[in-house]
Amino acid sequence: MLSMDYGYKRQLNTSYEETISRAREELQKEGFGVLTEIDVKATLKKKLDVDFDKYVILGACNPPFAYQALQVERDIGLLLPCNVIVYESDGKTYVSAIVPAVAMNMVENPSLEKIAVEVGKKLKKVIDSI
Repeated sequence: MLSMDYGYKRQLNTSYEETISRAREELQKEGFGVLTEIDVKATLKKKLDVDFDKYVILGACNPPFAYQALQVERDIGLLLPCNVIVYESDGKTYVSAIVPAVAMNMVENPSLEKIAVEVGKKLKKVIDSI
């Protein structure tokens, strides 16, 4: 696991495509669904005509935790879903997930802390399992 203040990150020995597939599988095991998928490489090519590394953002949601968070703080939807990224850089594949507790700290609602910690444990397990 590589150190980041706002995310869990691992370098893997699997292909980009395999890593995306495994990320989806592990997210599902932890109760997450992927609501959105943004192909950053394709989007940047289409919108700016620039070449970029393979990079995807998976917008993952765990409905029970999302519902709990929304009950505590209606505007928390601004920070949902939890992003998981997979990308290639210099021939290496990486996967990362946000640390929800860091993101929720800016909201300054102590009632969200427990939820964020629990979601963070699940996301860390996802990253560790890929």
